[in-house]
Amino acid sequence: DALPISFLTSQEQLRDYKMKILFLPIFAIFLLSAFDPADSSAYYDKILSHSRIRARKEGPNVCALQQVMGTKKKYFSTCRNWYQGTICGKKATVLYECCPGYQRLNSLPGCPAVAPIDHVYGTLGIVGATVTQDYSDKSQLRPEIEGQGSFTFFAPSNEAWDLLDPEVRAGLLSNVNIELLNALHYHMVGKRMLTKDLKNGLTLTSMYNDLSLLINHYPNGIVTVNCARIIHGNQIATNGVVHVIDRVVTAVGTTIQDYIESEDELSSLRAAAITSDVLDTLGKPGHYTLFAPTNDAFEKLPRGVLERIVGDKTAAEALIKFHVLNTVQCSEAIMGGSVYETLEGSNVEVGCEGDSLTVNGVKMVKQKDIVTSNGVIHLIDQVMIPNAAKQVIELGGSQQSTFTDLVAQLGLAASLRPEGQYTLLAPQNGAFSEATRTMDQRALKMILQNHILKTKFVLNELYNGQRLETLGGKSLRVFVYRTSVCVENSCMLRGSKEGRNGAIHVFRQIIKPAENSFYEILSKDKRFSTFLNLVEAADLKEILSEAGDWTFFVPTNDAFKGLSDAEMAALKQNKVALQNILLYHLTKGVFIAGGFEPGVTNILKSIQGGKIMVKSINDSITVNDVSSKEPDLMASNGVIHVVDKLLFPADLAVGDESILAILNKLIKYFQIKFNRGSTFKEIPRTTYYTKIITTVKELEPIISKEKPVTQIKKVIGGGHTIRKVVQDKMPKDEEVVIGATGNTNAEPSITKIVKVVDGAPDVQLIKEGRTQMTKVIQGEPIVKTFTKVISGDQIDLTGGEITEKRIVQDPQPRNVQQGRRTQGSGLRTKIRRTRHPSIQFQRKPSVAAAKPEGAEH
Repeated sequence: DALPISFLTSQEQLRDYKMKILFLPIFAIFLLSAFDPADSSAYYDKILSHSRIRARKEGPNVCALQQVMGTKKKYFSTCRNWYQGTICGKKATVLYECCPGYQRLNSLPGCPAVAPIDHVYGTLGIVGATVTQDYSDKSQLRPEIEGQGSFTFFAPSNEAWDLLDPEVRAGLLSNVNIELLNALHYHMVGKRMLTKDLKNGLTLTSMYNDLSLLINHYPNGIVTVNCARIIHGNQIATNGVVHVIDRVVTAVGTTIQDYIESEDELSSLRAAAITSDVLDTLGKPGHYTLFAPTNDAFEKLPRGVLERIVGDKTAAEALIKFHVLNTVQCSEAIMGGSVYETLEGSNVEVGCEGDSLTVNGVKMVKQKDIVTSNGVIHLIDQVMIPNAAKQVIELGGSQQSTFTDLVAQLGLAASLRPEGQYTLLAPQNGAFSEATRTMDQRALKMILQNHILKTKFVLNELYNGQRLETLGGKSLRVFVYRTSVCVENSCMLRGSKEGRNGAIHVFRQIIKPAENSFYEILSKDKRFSTFLNLVEAADLKEILSEAGDWTFFVPTNDAFKGLSDAEMAALKQNKVALQNILLYHLTKGVFIAGGFEPGVTNILKSIQGGKIMVKSINDSITVNDVSSKEPDLMASNGVIHVVDKLLFPADLAVGDESILAILNKLIKYFQIKFNRGSTFKEIPRTTYYTKIITTVKELEPIISKEKPVTQIKKVIGGGHTIRKVVQDKMPKDEEVVIGATGNTNAEPSITKIVKVVDGAPDVQLIKEGRTQMTKVIQGEPIVKTFTKVISGDQIDLTGGEITEKRIVQDPQPRNVQQGRRTQGSGLRTKIRRTRHPSIQFQRKPSVAAAKPEGAEH
């Protein structure tokens, strides 16, 4: 109205101008409310603002609502419901109505007029709550809500009164001056509270006996009062505000504990709750949702399950807590599926299907919204048993039913004791072929036993290289990769669970424990005869048998098809070239097919030094673009992937024309580089083979009258391990003191170790002047032969020996007399003495006794 009408050239311009004038302030208010941190919990107002935006084409102050088809339920919808076009799984139509506080004016578009403001009584008529307005007259409430004051009236709609139990409604109307007045006062608060003031979890004091009203304000914009939904909020009155709600609320004074204890229908739940000590928690102040199974629900459980759970406090606690949420979830606030954490720690999905509540997708709620002072109860007709209360065999889902059924049929389930701890490695149903399911029961039972571990292992306790012992006595290896965890030939799928007496993990395939080495597998299969022949010619046969963790890409005889005897002989003759070719097929580490990340190139380094490119596509692997026809032949020292072509590093140039001709004959899938003068590098044997190397070195005899060397870092060789030997006194009499079999009054000592060669040595006195030293590439020393020299009579050691097979520490040493065998906890030790002019035994003070087992060494 700031511009003169004459300035406008048409009636249409006038209308557009008014619309802009009205819309801009509203849009500004929306922006302020949307980004004002103080109103961050005012979800109702934010959703209402979104509804304005969706309806902006309909004119000013119009809101877009969704109405569930076949019902009168209307919602200011969230984005998810709006774009899905459904609420609780039912199709919703779009309505355009005036936003709260506005109304239509003549033929102007939208809702350009502000609704008249009146006292609370008059406002009840404005919002259409005419039944509540009428009851205010009958109960003599009208003068109060027309007069001075500040009130918030949660006014039941006309439909809400129709939903009220007829007997209850009749009782109210039979005593309007007391019962009806008290009921209306319970819907009122003695101060003005807009929706932005109605915080989630807030408790308001009503105007009836100061009884509480429980407020919940949800992120989807729903606001409830004792689980009644506000369907029309913030209608301002001169003496307060009116919010229209969808049901009549009744006073609450009991807790969830009170309700459980008073209802005969919940006696089974009560027994489990008492066992678990959770019942007391539900009697304390809080905001809980209890999905309470009825007695009928417990009777549906298999025989003995309820008795087992009630008799186990831990299981009972898990069961009850699994039915409790730490938030109040009223049914009217559920517009779609949402996930909530239970007090037990697991999640449940609460959703809706039409007018019914669902839990984990199942329609099980038979009575909803029993409001208490510390939350809400929904009665359900099924018992939800959490994994933590289940026996390990009960953890199997529908995708592992074949495995769990077979375990039960073959009597293995009975061996899983409730007090034990187990791990089930459960293959998915598709892993069991018809031949497997119908095979000899003894053989099938053995297969299943190798999928049951004697100890519980949850997923985060598994690590690469770990060994797992099965119920069948086999040892299984764990392989951990970037995107998967595997056991032998099979990798895990999602779905690991932890139960009361164990854990279960889901696997793609039946697990096959490795029984044979590379050599045993390949030598029994004629397809690999040529490859084995070349391995032997290259002096690499030992790799196939020795322990280790390898991945071998092994070509079949087809890879060498067309090679003449002369060419084969030429290949064998160039040993270094042949080793380079064969060792390019070998890499350190066990890499099974399921361990390769799919869709990308996995780069491995071969023992030859070149890179191997592996891809996993559609459950099959390619190696340098060569398909593996048979992956995952598990061996005790690694895994074999069978290929039908010879592999060769693409970046390696060949300088020998005869070798190049042979390779070009065998390899057609890429062009081998030729560089005259290039030679194959010799590959150090230590890169792929560990061997004990023995050398003999001449040393001068060592005779000492001083205290002997007093420390041995570590001695291994059976029996006990001695980390430190301390001798602080000399012997009293002429005895040879042996600390192993004799259990004597002193422990042995080594007078001198001259040299340690790459690791810990084996020291043996062979004869005077010569000591044999063994180089150990891996491991720690075993003292097999030693000489203890102390002063005394001369003894001839030529040809003589004092032999110690192992050093054993005994907490109660006993003397070993000269020239006798004494039997103790260790091995028997034979002592032979011979006179020698250069070595003497003399009487000295006593030697300190050996330290007792477990003492610090």
